[in-house]
Amino acid sequence: MRKRNALTRLVCALLCAALMLPLAACGETKESRRTIFAMDTTMTLVAYGKNREEGLASAESVIKSMDSMLDPELPSSTVYAINHANGENVVVPGQVADMLSAAQTVYKQSGGALDLSVYPLLKLWGFIDNRTRVPYDSEILDELSRLCFDQLVLTPFPSSGTFTVSMPSYGEISFGAVAKGCAADKAIEAMRASGVTSGIISLGGNVQTLGLKPDGTQWRVGIEDPNNPGNSYVGVINVGETAVVTSGSYQRYFTDITTGRTYHHILQPTSGYPVSNNLVSATVICRNGTMADCLSTAMFVLGEVKSLNYWRTYGATDGGGFDMVLITKDNRIICTKGLIENFTLVNENYTVSYSE
Repeated sequence: MRKRNALTRLVCALLCAALMLPLAACGETKESRRTIFAMDTTMTLVAYGKNREEGLASAESVIKSMDSMLDPELPSSTVYAINHANGENVVVPGQVADMLSAAQTVYKQSGGALDLSVYPLLKLWGFIDNRTRVPYDSEILDELSRLCFDQLVLTPFPSSGTFTVSMPSYGEISFGAVAKGCAADKAIEAMRASGVTSGIISLGGNVQTLGLKPDGTQWRVGIEDPNNPGNSYVGVINVGETAVVTSGSYQRYFTDITTGRTYHHILQPTSGYPVSNNLVSATVICRNGTMADCLSTAMFVLGEVKSLNYWRTYGATDGGGFDMVLITKDNRIICTKGLIENFTLVNENYTVSYSE
């Protein structure tokens, strides 16, 4: 089997960041930026104004701390402790509780489309250690029996501000579908606490903004072209302070050299196989980065029709909720109605429509 070359992925990520951030960097206020590697992706952090260096230092510290906390293969991490607790309670910090709470909400509302307990299946497919292979059906069935996110219990202790987590001893979870969204939330909070009022961060497929651009106008965030990732966009969204998170089949995959079939890393929890529907990417725009990360995965798993129904039920609320951009295999772009005045098509290979 042939895997994407790691260097190629890094170059594409850097190109994407280089293409996107100039769209955001307008105004005369001085700019500082940092590029770091964490959570298995290249991240770019940009801040403006007199407190920009302090803000970037604080944001970087938060991201690196969360990276260590959420590595399921690191024995000192919080998630490792949860996965090896043999069903016992584990004390977890607020960031972990925030992610679990958001993921549980989306899990219930989506009928299990987002399931953090697919981690054993991700390991089976080799997406954790980059030793990818197509498993046997019997192996997949074995790992499907370990899904248990509906049995995970998150208990708050208000007097101490702590939480505990417990789940069946046979289960394992990972935060890959939500970690970058939460890290972006906390990084933006750290920048704001340092006095930064204008900034933007890109964590792989996650973009999150702080305030408006230095000149008081909206940010312009590019939606990547799934057919030419790292090099072009299908459109641009004008946003204020918000998160823009994309999940797609083009982001991480491998090809079986025997069959020529391509397998991506977003798994369907009901089958244990990579999701197979008419979507190639799902982008969610939501003020809460943690929730946006959860939703982008769930919407991709649900597919075009079910994700639009989910949005009509939970997303299309005045003054809240979320909007999304869906891209299909036949080059259609479906935007929800909140983006009518904010999405601009820039790629003639695609057509765009708006859903009510």
